[in-house]
Amino acid sequence: MKHLTVVDHPLVQHKLTLMREKDTSTASFRQLLREISLLLAYEVTRELPVTTKQIETPLCPMAAPTIEGKKLALVSILRAGNGLLDGILELIPAARVGFVGLYRDEETLEPVQYYFKVPKNLEDRTVIAVDPMLATGNSSVAAIDLLKQAGAKNVIFLCLLASPEGVKRMEEAHPDVPIITASLDEKLNEKGYIVPGLGDAGDRMFGTK
Repeated sequence: MKHLTVVDHPLVQHKLTLMREKDTSTASFRQLLREISLLLAYEVTRELPVTTKQIETPLCPMAAPTIEGKKLALVSILRAGNGLLDGILELIPAARVGFVGLYRDEETLEPVQYYFKVPKNLEDRTVIAVDPMLATGNSSVAAIDLLKQAGAKNVIFLCLLASPEGVKRMEEAHPDVPIITASLDEKLNEKGYIVPGLGDAGDRMFGTK
């Protein structure tokens, strides 16, 4: 899966194990998600284009590296995407922010849109779409469809967990969108949940389980 990157850093894997445990509290789950999002953000921004600008240090002038182009756009796929978004914004506070509201119909497993608000000029920005779970892939594909319709040309998808089925669905629909994740899990169950997974990320983050 050449478009898939699994971040196997020991800290990422350790924090993910703590999040998987069913007895981890809501407060701890939320804090761990924020911490792991910082580590994943390091990986997802690794290939950002860099240029130089002239600055003055206390000792001398120099040509110093800086990110090239317009500021990043971070797009949260609601509601669980906000857990990753909050952590990434600590690392990249100047990023523009957008939201895609989708929920999964529990019978059809198909996404239903209820909200869409994104920054202007997406065609000039690197867009990082965030959602903790890439399960069936239906919601993720629908969200990226909407982003491309809004002009996005350079999209990266960041998630905490992915299933083989979700990765395949994304590859078929959006082969140009790289996926960054902390784990490629075993499979989906009959209800469309990732196994072994960690349950419903939104419920665990917001205490609605």
